[in-house]
Amino acid sequence: MKKPKLTDLLIFIVSAELAGAFSALISGGQFSEYYNTLVKPPIAPPGWVFPVTWVILYALMGTAAYIVSLSDSMLRPLALKLYGAQLAVNVIWSPIFFGSRSFAGAAVTAVLLLILVTAMELVFFRISENAAFIALPYLIWTAYAAYLSFGFLVLN
Repeated sequence: MKKPKLTDLLIFIVSAELAGAFSALISGGQFSEYYNTLVKPPIAPPGWVFPVTWVILYALMGTAAYIVSLSDSMLRPLALKLYGAQLAVNVIWSPIFFGSRSFAGAAVTAVLLLILVTAMELVFFRISENAAFIALPYLIWTAYAAYLSFGFLVLN
């Protein structure tokens, strides 16, 4: 196992946060105005919940990936590839939903994201139960986001 370094942890967290910021940037803004015009599925949160939740989730994602990166496990390269793949798909969801206003595209993307996050979580668990536990809220939120995506598709 590699020696932990605070700077490396911060790089992982900041990189994840920047991915989220980039997603918001290329989505075109006007999130709350657009969100407020939509018919929402049951248990949809108010718009302000999303940015708060995502800041926390990106930090958790980065932390979990950092823990995995310290491992000597032969699964580490696969885990980090899954992490990168899910992060890339995560980045494109907002531009599809908010920028293109494609509910079908967002729903398909949400399912793909859920598959990737689930796979990532399973591999993280095999490497580090702590990393998997830290990333678990992200998996739960991703399942919830898939539900919301399909709800918006059906209702709008």
